[in-house]
Amino acid sequence: MVTGILGYSFRTSLTRSFLAWWLLESVQTSEWDTLPDGLHVALCGAGSPLPDPKRVGPCVAVLAGERLFIVDAGAGGVRNFRGMGLRPDNIEAILLTHFHSDHIDGLGEMLLQRWATGGSVRPTPVFGPTGVEQVVRGINQVYALDAVYRAAHHGEETMPLSGRGAKAQSFEIPAQGDGITVIDEQGLTITAFRVDHTPVTAAVGYRFDYKGRSLLISGDTAKSSNLTAFAQGVDLLVHEALDPSLVLLLNRVYREAGRRNLARITADIPAYHTSPIEAAEIARDTGAKVLLFYHIIPPLLLPTMHEIFLEGVEGIYNGVVVVGQDGTLMSLPAGSAEVNQMELL
Repeated sequence: MVTGILGYSFRTSLTRSFLAWWLLESVQTSEWDTLPDGLHVALCGAGSPLPDPKRVGPCVAVLAGERLFIVDAGAGGVRNFRGMGLRPDNIEAILLTHFHSDHIDGLGEMLLQRWATGGSVRPTPVFGPTGVEQVVRGINQVYALDAVYRAAHHGEETMPLSGRGAKAQSFEIPAQGDGITVIDEQGLTITAFRVDHTPVTAAVGYRFDYKGRSLLISGDTAKSSNLTAFAQGVDLLVHEALDPSLVLLLNRVYREAGRRNLARITADIPAYHTSPIEAAEIARDTGAKVLLFYHIIPPLLLPTMHEIFLEGVEGIYNGVVVVGQDGTLMSLPAGSAEVNQMELL
């Protein structure tokens, strides 16, 4: 009883001590430090524009050796970094698949965090198809005043204005069958290729190859023969998916409720996304070892919705299937055929 009274009396001191220890541990160590050399991919955002308690906007972190790249910057993605053990100042570059709002609405925050936490003296490279210049110019303009205030407050030695914002690295949309080599150095090759997100013409996916391991990130796309060609032999296929039956249910509810705009949107969106069954067909046809679903539509709010989402997949693809959520990490060690999974959140 006396111990309990003393513990209660010193609860705030104990809390402060524990908090200091926990923060120091989280800053100094993370799961990423234990990963072997290889390719590793984690979902900092596994969702879509629809609110989902387990999935914020699309954001994929790829670690190749010690080099960190981010594919797309959906809202909330960078705010998952701390819990996932990721450091924004380690980002080497951001790669955008296309310019729909849910893939860029966290870009400004991500750029700010990279600059503020690392004191970078150069802007963040942001790669993307033609049009990325306009996106980057707009983000830089929106955050221009914020940057001046922060540099004035903390000093340019901490937040040098030369490192604020982004620098666009654009490339032409490749033709069907052609790839654009975005990066090819230190054993890493990143290839951009065209996908079908019509009427979005500037839409690409990315393939990463590093020390004999490979992964492909689809971006938003309908089932694409071009994507299937570029995904041949990948270890890990990270593919978006929309369940038509669940979206049809949403559509019916919106029509009955008289929500005209939402009814039209839910009627339109299946045409430029891939169903789980179609993604399973791609995984089967490419020989992918693992299929990781992300950009999941609609939110899977109930366990039975998860079952509906995967209906028919097992009969098509006999590899490993993972329905991603924020914090899902897939590890591909170099020099092996392993694909290991862990959850960081």
